[in-house]
Amino acid sequence: MIHCPHGEFLSAHLCKYITEMREPPVKKLLYWCRECNVPLIGRTCGCGAEGGPLELLQPYDVRPALTADMEIIHELIKKRFGIPRIPHIILLNKTGGTDRKDLVIANGTRLGWLSFDPFQKSYSFDLAFESLPYLLPSVTKGIVDIGEPGSHSGKRIGGKKVGVQTSLPDGNVIVRSGKLHGVGQLTAGFVRIKQIGVIQAREAADPEWSLAVDRNRYHLHNLERNAVRFIRHHMHDRPEANISFSGGKDSTVALELARRAGITTAYFVNTGLEFPETLEFVGKHDLQFRLFGGDFWNKVRKAGPPKKDNRWCCECLKLEPVKEWRAKAGPCVTVQGNRWYESFARAGLPPVAVNPFNPAQMNISPIRNWRALEVFLYIWWRELPINPLYELGFERVGCWMCPAMLESESERVKALHPELYSIWIEFLKEYYKGKRYPEKFFSCGLWRWDVLPPKMREPEPPEMKKNSSRRK
Repeated sequence: MIHCPHGEFLSAHLCKYITEMREPPVKKLLYWCRECNVPLIGRTCGCGAEGGPLELLQPYDVRPALTADMEIIHELIKKRFGIPRIPHIILLNKTGGTDRKDLVIANGTRLGWLSFDPFQKSYSFDLAFESLPYLLPSVTKGIVDIGEPGSHSGKRIGGKKVGVQTSLPDGNVIVRSGKLHGVGQLTAGFVRIKQIGVIQAREAADPEWSLAVDRNRYHLHNLERNAVRFIRHHMHDRPEANISFSGGKDSTVALELARRAGITTAYFVNTGLEFPETLEFVGKHDLQFRLFGGDFWNKVRKAGPPKKDNRWCCECLKLEPVKEWRAKAGPCVTVQGNRWYESFARAGLPPVAVNPFNPAQMNISPIRNWRALEVFLYIWWRELPINPLYELGFERVGCWMCPAMLESESERVKALHPELYSIWIEFLKEYYKGKRYPEKFFSCGLWRWDVLPPKMREPEPPEMKKNSSRRK
């Protein structure tokens, strides 16, 4: 057993496999029914039509935009372009960035990119050229005229930088050149044209998510049947079988599937750092065992804050309580909700694996090949309860000060639970007292790394660079 550089305890063989694997065995395409205007989790729609393919970006996970996401996107688009409404069905394909960055998908094509700047504490939205056929008829502002096509040197103007006269603030704009329209970036009186062309206006139906659930019913039934069959095949591999329930969406689905397979015993580990919403949500479930993590505050004063590259907290708060429980109760099979798409470390997640930290536990992962889209559609199909934190703007549910959290999510913690946010920030300032770190070290989440990754080094203040070199 070794500690994998990707952040999880894995066998040497499995770690080598994950490290050498170029890409995980995942779905890289999303299918979309052009007739019903809904996303599909298979190639065909319940209406009988064949879905059209849309390429996704790594890590290829795609999820529905929920209430808080929709509000952010709508506000940004309306403020910049005057567009009064957005489609009910919008998907988010998370991509790499300084913090949160999502490819936004609607009407079966790219709507744009939603990004969060952890230093400016603000969101921005960049329209995609592919969205113009659907949005242009509703645009009332945010357009920059760059002159007639013949007024620019050369035959092609895509990619060019053009000087313009406009009172618009810098940012994403729609460019217009005669009958051509496109998208560009306005900076200090110049527009960098990203793409431009003739736009043919299109109209699209605007269905609710309930139609998407109905049109995917056949595929959802197959997913459920295969998952239940898989669980039943392995649930007797050890003397006992149970379900690991965290209060998140994935374990909610795992709980439902396992109980359909005949497993009744479930457990929850209270880390002591759970959101109040999570505790309330978990309290509504019939769980046979409620375990408690170790003393985080005692450990953190000695070991220091957990980091993205040193998450000692998971072992202390989550793994150890289960290990102690099973040491007395004996070997078991545990149904878990881990998925390939969650992280690179889980991309090679096998269907069945002995927990290297706790050999008494054999973990099985019935939804390992599900994307977040399949998870949410299944929850809505089976009318399962869901943790309210997702609608409030959280992509993942965990501890309220988790180092793996995005800064955009940390801002949500600050807004929803300022008392919890203050407890953690005050602890950090006390722990790092005398280090002379700038305020941004705490307020922008730079404490999350022992060594800042390249994407975070550019804006790193001189004081932090000096202290970082000392830590090395």
